[in-house]
Amino acid sequence: MNGALKRMMLYCVTQLPRQSKQASIVMLDVLLLPVALILCLSLQQNQFPPITGLVQTWQAIGILMLIAGLLSVVMGIHKIQLKAYEIRALGITAFHAVIMSSATGLLDTLTNGPHPVTTAVTFGFVYFALAAGSRFGLLHILRSIYRSKEEQIPVLIYGAGRTGQQLARALKTDDAIMPVAFIDDNPGLQSTMIQGLRVYSPVTIETLAEETGAERVLLAMPSAPRVRLAQVAVKLEDMGLSVETLPSFAELTVRPSRLLDQLAPVPADQFLGRPELDSEMPAGTEEYADKSVLITGAGGSIGSELCRQILGCQPRKIVLMELSELALYTITKELAPRADALDIELIPTLGSVTDAPIVRKILRDHDVQVVLHAAAYKHVPIVERDPLAGFSNNVFGTHTLANASFEAGVERFILISTDKAVRPKNMMGASKRLAETVVQDLASRSDPAKGQTVFSMVRFGNVIGSSGSVIPLFRDQINNGGPVTLTHRDVTRYFMTIPEAARLVLVAGTFATGGDVFVLDMGDPISIYNLAHQMIAAAGSTPRDADNPDGQIEIVLTGLRPGEKLEEELLIGEGQTTTPHPKILQARETHLSEIEVAACIKALRSAIETADEDALRETVARWVEGGEALGQDAALPSA
Repeated sequence: MNGALKRMMLYCVTQLPRQSKQASIVMLDVLLLPVALILCLSLQQNQFPPITGLVQTWQAIGILMLIAGLLSVVMGIHKIQLKAYEIRALGITAFHAVIMSSATGLLDTLTNGPHPVTTAVTFGFVYFALAAGSRFGLLHILRSIYRSKEEQIPVLIYGAGRTGQQLARALKTDDAIMPVAFIDDNPGLQSTMIQGLRVYSPVTIETLAEETGAERVLLAMPSAPRVRLAQVAVKLEDMGLSVETLPSFAELTVRPSRLLDQLAPVPADQFLGRPELDSEMPAGTEEYADKSVLITGAGGSIGSELCRQILGCQPRKIVLMELSELALYTITKELAPRADALDIELIPTLGSVTDAPIVRKILRDHDVQVVLHAAAYKHVPIVERDPLAGFSNNVFGTHTLANASFEAGVERFILISTDKAVRPKNMMGASKRLAETVVQDLASRSDPAKGQTVFSMVRFGNVIGSSGSVIPLFRDQINNGGPVTLTHRDVTRYFMTIPEAARLVLVAGTFATGGDVFVLDMGDPISIYNLAHQMIAAAGSTPRDADNPDGQIEIVLTGLRPGEKLEEELLIGEGQTTTPHPKILQARETHLSEIEVAACIKALRSAIETADEDALRETVARWVEGGEALGQDAALPSA
């Protein structure tokens, strides 16, 4: 079929209304009747029937054609799509042919025709063969036409069992996807032909993909363990292939909830070791109602959740400040519909908290009354490797924003901190401790009774689901078939959910009186080693370690990273008091004097401006409690 003819047929097929297509099928059944009758007579007489005989019976042929058309419409044969023409449709076509055969015999008898009964029977068989055959032929032509419209995507099917065969059969009717081969681990199936496709060994996948142009593999192994599927998928993706999997039909029909359970995220409180506190903590909406609220780091894990929850407090305006353009776009797009519905003004602003002119302009232009400072570099290994950038952002960003807030007369300033700031063993924790020190210094010089800023800090542990946290890391490693990596068998951490963390920040803003450090009673610390076991079990697999060498997911101990603690702390001092909520604790900790803070900031600024990492570590060792070890590679300054 040449290109011009294909294009013409494609135009006709795609532009023809459905009613016209159905009428064409009826017309096909009608026109096939005289053809079938002529073929039947030719078979019986072993020659083309005489023209005179056909002329004499033209009235009978016309009546039969009318009956064939009406019967086709009544039986709905014309509504059966060509791509859906299968066993049931063949049965309807056969019944149609039987009726037409009977009508032919009856009409011949009533008109004293010369034809024996066998003629009517033969006619029925011939008519059925033509009707069914023409439809399969049209289907083949239509597929050829559609395939000329757009290139089919070649795919490999991994698994030549029953599911793979059903998949291949289904894809053969697809206009966009074309299965080119099976892949199977069973040596007994390899080199055989199934569904017209050859079965190959997995070792030939790379060569086969290159030869066929296939870039996608469909895993048709619904009964295989999830770990096995993950291992196969990882190997295929390493070859540069896109991998998709199929659920078993049993899971979709008999046990539909099982598949949904596998796809749904594991509830966060399953790994907390305690009930979630989100619903127990008061909302504190009165402190944010009808206020202009600035949230820095608005596109991050904590910042974005603060944005979501602050909407429920009915502020007048929410100013989103974010350094990442993509993160700012994403959170703005998410919040805009809700903000519009609640008549809350949403102001996205792009910029860094270290840029003093931009910070002052934002505070002034939007008359900011509450600042929630969540912007920070928080990943321990990254800040450990690049401490100059980490301190510039975490310490001087906080210093710039807090001073600008104080000068602008902001009512409340809340710093989001971390448990790693308590006697830090890494540079990220040290940077957050110095950020706390900056806020504590301003709090000591601010008088809320005179309408000046109320400064406070909120300190919490690891947040489940935040970027870079251990639970998403473990989940990805488990989904990839392992291994699960952790640094030490005895490492423990406090955990809380993202909603808990955001709610804690908002509640702390209502309790603060100035210079407060708030922490959440998060229960007992959780063993990360036990957490890995729990997550592997939750994924339906078994861990493999020294105690269980036959498990499916291996657990590998990599050793503590630089600056990593076995255990984290939440309080620097011994004293702690309760707040109006029993699960929120408050600590009033000692801090540097104003002169000491000024000296520390001056030393930090000099170290960062000269990119002197040794000087930076010396400053940390001198001014951060517990930071002596961080400066052990540098000579401590004289007293």
